[in-house]
Amino acid sequence: MTNRIEQAFKNRPIFMPYFPLGYPNLEISIDVIEALAKNGADLIEVGLSFSDPLADGPVIQQATQVALENGITIQKALAAVKEIRKRGVEIPLILMGYYNPMLAYGLEQFVRDAQEAGADGFIVPDLPAEESSEFENAVGDLPLIRMLAPTSSSERMEKIARKAKGFIYLVSVTGITGERKTIADGLSDLIASVREHTSVPVCVGFGIGTPEQAKEVGAMADGVIVGTACVRTIGSSENPVETAKEFAGQFRGALSK
Repeated sequence: MTNRIEQAFKNRPIFMPYFPLGYPNLEISIDVIEALAKNGADLIEVGLSFSDPLADGPVIQQATQVALENGITIQKALAAVKEIRKRGVEIPLILMGYYNPMLAYGLEQFVRDAQEAGADGFIVPDLPAEESSEFENAVGDLPLIRMLAPTSSSERMEKIARKAKGFIYLVSVTGITGERKTIADGLSDLIASVREHTSVPVCVGFGIGTPEQAKEVGAMADGVIVGTACVRTIGSSENPVETAKEFAGQFRGALSK
């Protein structure tokens, strides 16, 4: 586990927003991520856009499509991460993206450049644990964050949780990303099942859209991941940076109560 990630989890439950680089344009996305980081986010999932984002719902799909139309590339995204670090952002930045663009870039080169830019780890939703040895060899000490879902068998859950590094991304519902009206039934039991097999923090994502829901999940989990609500609220604002500050403050405030 990198020091920055360890440090972040001293403030549990942590608030982890997701935001894609290049949306609504590259400059604003850098400003937004900086604003989230300096106003309450404990760790940020930095989105790398891909043309076929299988795990994402319509809001994030649309945002990443805009980013691609704006010409975002892995190279530009890594340069943006470097710029965010230059601005004094010290919280962990986890790169969330799909496997194809990383392969096309060259795995070892991608990991090397990501580390040099200041990334702390990776989430690759379309890379099954059974096929991830090449990527794991390339990342070395940086964690490849594992995802688990309610549909994961107990054997698979144990196998993945036992080898987990950084934290576990626990998908609270089946299906794609997006806000839900209520928190999934049985979430507390699901978190407890995962914790039986690992000592790394367990963070919950998919379906959390309000500070109240975040507080409810934060009472059970080590961290709360907010993607769709973050992208929708900030992306639809006339002043995305100010909205990002408010958004981070509201969620961090709810989790601190």
